[in-house]
Amino acid sequence: MKKYYQFWLNIGAWLLLMTGTAQGQNPFITGQFTADPSARVFGDRVYVYPSHDILATQGKGRVGWFCMEDYHVFSSANLTDWTDHGMIVTQNKVPWVRPDSYSMWAPDCIYRNGKYYFYFPTAAKDTTAYGRGFAIGVAIADKPTGPFVPESTPINKVHGIDPNVFIDKDGQAYLYWSQGNIYGAKLKENMTELDGEVKVLGELPGKGLKEGPYLFERKGIYYLTYPHVENKTERLEYAISDNPLGPFKVTGVIMDESATGCWTNHQSVIEFKDQWYLFYHHNDYSPAFDKARSIRVDSLSFNADGTIRKVKPTLRGVGLTDAGAAIQVDRYSSISDKDLSVAFLDTLQKFNGWKVILEAPGAWVQYNGVDFGTKQYKHIKLKVRSSTGGTVQVRLDQADGPVVATVKLAAGNNWQEVKTRVSPVRQGVHGLVISLQDGKAVELDWVRFE
Repeated sequence: MKKYYQFWLNIGAWLLLMTGTAQGQNPFITGQFTADPSARVFGDRVYVYPSHDILATQGKGRVGWFCMEDYHVFSSANLTDWTDHGMIVTQNKVPWVRPDSYSMWAPDCIYRNGKYYFYFPTAAKDTTAYGRGFAIGVAIADKPTGPFVPESTPINKVHGIDPNVFIDKDGQAYLYWSQGNIYGAKLKENMTELDGEVKVLGELPGKGLKEGPYLFERKGIYYLTYPHVENKTERLEYAISDNPLGPFKVTGVIMDESATGCWTNHQSVIEFKDQWYLFYHHNDYSPAFDKARSIRVDSLSFNADGTIRKVKPTLRGVGLTDAGAAIQVDRYSSISDKDLSVAFLDTLQKFNGWKVILEAPGAWVQYNGVDFGTKQYKHIKLKVRSSTGGTVQVRLDQADGPVVATVKLAAGNNWQEVKTRVSPVRQGVHGLVISLQDGKAVELDWVRFE
């Protein structure tokens, strides 16, 4: 099975590079595996710097383990349409990196004084000079998409993984990283050297793995977020302080452990256009192998006292979907309690995505946040397949909302695109509810308005 993963990973990555775009919903990057998303707002766009999972083969990484050799950067102005700006750093073009390490783990990026500083961890080839284990390097660019030029040596006195950088309101920059504990230290103005002692942030849980620090500030509260293994898998937790280097008080859980057993998670938190968001990862495209992950985003909010409300992961994600685009209803907002399932379109080509299967009359799927704008659409098109045929009804907003289309499906074993007229739809943003009226085992890939 692994050879199929690798083959379709290569095909999917090629297709993504050819189109340069990826669609929203969760996971919001398609065509390649991504993990450990570090999200940043630069100007009027969100830029995400994830690690890039690939599947190890003999002689290329450790088979059955995490394997990463480069980084891409993605950006979006609306959190729906994402552009892949291509590879920005690769292990074999960094002077100090061990060329067979395949350990380009969770990165981060920050802007200062006209430059973009990209921080990344990996194994150094000169263990005498830089020590055993992981070091953390910096690559610098004039634009958030690069080209990034790596420094010739890693940051002195920093050994570990998962770098995170924070610049306080007074202009002081801080670097955080993990290696058993979570560490923090001030950075010099040049952003490539420590400015003072390294501090162990020792107020965090003493038992269980903790890693992946990401610090942000809101209304005078400093939030240190991190994955922590309380039981068997990582959950996202946070601690708060009135100082970037603590002391911190463990405060709560941002996201519970994966319900399907994905062992890792890794987060970043940003505010964009007056809304807060949590970026994280899951193994959506690789449910049988949790070392090949995919990045997600969901909304995040706060209580009146500043504590974070727990985020429940969704498939719908965030952002609006244009009514004229292919609306992937398998990334649903809500579904009926029974007689509905979601499956891969092709189990050997998982980057092709998923389908919804309406298995009996009464089954329904809801997809919120469809933007009809000011255009008057006349038709709806559905990509469907049903060996028995049936009737599908499309309603606006909710299950008892106005009917905009009733679609008759012919019986057949092949996928078909069925087009029918729609009733006038009010301008603006609506939800869609698609339900099966008669028939069974109707498979639905996408719908779009024309």
